[in-house]
Amino acid sequence: MKSALVALIFSGLAAALTAAPPSSRREYDVLRAFPAGRLAALAAGDVPNEKGLTGTNRENGSWLEAGPQRGSCRGVLAAVVAGDLALADKCWRGIDVAFARQRADGGFEAETRPNGASARPYGAAVETAFFFLQELGRAVLVIRQSPHEEHFRARIAEIEPKMRKACDFILGGYDTIIANSSKAVNRVFIAAKAFGLCGQVLKDERYLEASRKLVKVGLALRDHEGVFIEHGGRDSSYNVVSILMGQVLALHVPMPELEAAFPAAIAWQLTKILPTGEIDVTGNTRTGVGAEKSYSGKPKNVNVNEVIYTLTLYGTLHQDPDVLAAADRVFKFYRGK
Repeated sequence: MKSALVALIFSGLAAALTAAPPSSRREYDVLRAFPAGRLAALAAGDVPNEKGLTGTNRENGSWLEAGPQRGSCRGVLAAVVAGDLALADKCWRGIDVAFARQRADGGFEAETRPNGASARPYGAAVETAFFFLQELGRAVLVIRQSPHEEHFRARIAEIEPKMRKACDFILGGYDTIIANSSKAVNRVFIAAKAFGLCGQVLKDERYLEASRKLVKVGLALRDHEGVFIEHGGRDSSYNVVSILMGQVLALHVPMPELEAAFPAAIAWQLTKILPTGEIDVTGNTRTGVGAEKSYSGKPKNVNVNEVIYTLTLYGTLHQDPDVLAAADRVFKFYRGK
């Protein structure tokens, strides 16, 4: 009887939250509702080094390309949500470092990756740019939802023309996104997120329309059970990337058809979370099974942070106890807490 009552309460909360107007589903508020310490733990690796580098740029010890600088944007966002403006200022340096490498055409300088490839060719240059922009647009929107918008107002105004220039660059490469990402649907949603969130920041309908078009492409790349497919099959890491990118996009740009796709993808994802919290990689097409190498030359493994982040975000937003419990199990298994 008691468990049925709890389930009924959760169901009512989820229905109310889902039906609420976008203003009451602000990402800033959702992130503030994360379990204590969760967001800070997930963003701990996103603080730039003394050179202002994050991600694989930091691992490399020098600039490679723009995409890895998205970590600094995540760092800014997490610090803003925590109200730590000193840390947010430190993380913002990574954004400045990226734009210091912006080219005249709106793209970004690129060097050779450890595996010998590079983001210099046009399609790759478009991709690394939208990888950076998708988190930058998000950070700006969350800042504007927070009590700290005034602290960043001048800096945001300074980068807006640079953001527009970069968005025009990736918009010009729209066809390369379709050509290069049809086998990796997560990248379609990353690009859609970049266009949608930057479109909201800059109030530019061209970018918002590109986002909607890409979402339609991404939604067509699911299997019969609604799982987002990667390289022709299922992957317990990349499925959550598609969910995460799409869910964040839908928090800022109303897309009911996109949100309707998440329950099925989440349901399958839960089957890949073992009772211990370990993420099952059996049958994965890209990660954890030695099927693919990253551009650092190392085998691709499950991105545990993104699994935790996705389940925590979705579970918090929808007040879903099963999803939140799965997020807790994964967090405890890999964090040892």
